[in-house]
Amino acid sequence: MNQPQETLFTAIIRAARPFSLFAAMLLYALGSGIAAYLGESIQWPVYWLGQGAVTLLQLSSFFLREYFDRAGQPPFETRPLPPPGDDEKKRPAPAPRVIFLQVAVTAMTAGAVLTVILLAGGDLGLAAFLFIGLAFVLAILYAVPPFRLVYSGYGELVIAILITNLFPAFAFLLQAGVLHRLLALLTFPLTFLYLAAILAQSLPAYFDDMQHNRQTMLARLGWQRGMSLHNFLIAAAYILLAVSVLAGLPWRLAFPAFLALPVGIFQIWQINSIAGGAKPRWRLLALTAMASVGFAAYFINLALWTN
Repeated sequence: MNQPQETLFTAIIRAARPFSLFAAMLLYALGSGIAAYLGESIQWPVYWLGQGAVTLLQLSSFFLREYFDRAGQPPFETRPLPPPGDDEKKRPAPAPRVIFLQVAVTAMTAGAVLTVILLAGGDLGLAAFLFIGLAFVLAILYAVPPFRLVYSGYGELVIAILITNLFPAFAFLLQAGVLHRLLALLTFPLTFLYLAAILAQSLPAYFDDMQHNRQTMLARLGWQRGMSLHNFLIAAAYILLAVSVLAGLPWRLAFPAFLALPVGIFQIWQINSIAGGAKPRWRLLALTAMASVGFAAYFINLALWTN
């Protein structure tokens, strides 16, 4: 029996990658939260313009990826076709892949407009401009041929750096103008957690990626080494956080992140169980991976903004 085809709405939501969008919002808030923690007065119009710019940049990159992923494929239907004999008017119009290109270009244009508004208002200093410029270059290299880093084995690392390092730094620079070491001390452990989450979410598609020669990080590493790296990244994130405390990170900012440690331990246990032959529970693993990053970022944000 043929599987029901993906609706246009579902395809757009999936292509937008809501988890990555939400994680980027948390990390952008974290960057501004560091500025607030250090005594900067938050300029809320600038905050929201910057948030809009990075979210639209993400969307343009993700939709460009989807557009090129569908290269050579026929248009898909917006819902399953009715059985033969049904009213022809019920048949949906095909949704060509060009719609993903149209959404990507629209998002990129809107993001550029917001960036120009920041520049015209004098709120986009040189450092912030360089960071958003670097983010734009990486977002394009990630999605667009001939580079297509998404299937180079390094695409996951690019997205992790974008979301957990560049976006918080950009948010901080919009408010403070210069970088601060707290950014590195708080965001690098989250980079490891985010990369581990991506590896966990890549597992269900591993064999399909191998069959279609999609060189994701997991496909390049192999599932065994990928699982080992996943566990190492979670352990390294919390070890790095402990080292950051020794390097000067206030305990009241580090402690909230450790509240998510039980989720990370559960995530490692799930991976080890799958490696040992247990029946995979992919949805639970995906939720756990999202929670390990989301809780850590949320609790740090809470400490920063309520200081």
